[in-house]
Amino acid sequence: MIESLPKDKKIILFDGVCNLCNSSINKVIARDTKDIFRFASLQSAIGIAIQTHLKLDPTDLDSVILYEPTTDRYYEKSSAALRIMNGFGGAWKLMNFFYISPAFLRNIAYNYIAKNRYKWYGKQESCMMPTPELKAKFL
Repeated sequence: MIESLPKDKKIILFDGVCNLCNSSINKVIARDTKDIFRFASLQSAIGIAIQTHLKLDPTDLDSVILYEPTTDRYYEKSSAALRIMNGFGGAWKLMNFFYISPAFLRNIAYNYIAKNRYKWYGKQESCMMPTPELKAKFL
């Protein structure tokens, strides 16, 4: 399954039932003018296969994961978010400023939000279904 992934795209794995996560993915799609990202929920078969390939726990749904098939590298939590924003180009590259803080410090805020995301933003019964126009962006 991993072998069939597009090698020229970066893959964002996200919690498919989280309202905050789905809203964030919609914002990424709107800003992905260079068409460099593809998306899959952490709960999907491909999401689980990628996590298994990376030796991550597929039951841990508290992190966004950015997987780069060309290098077989991945990024989690705030590091993934910063790399995703960097992909937008322009003024978004200013977010690289936050790399001066070590990941464990950046992730304090990330983990707090992740822990409370369902309480604050709600949860869906199932993963979002992309519109026909966006279907090609989802794995």
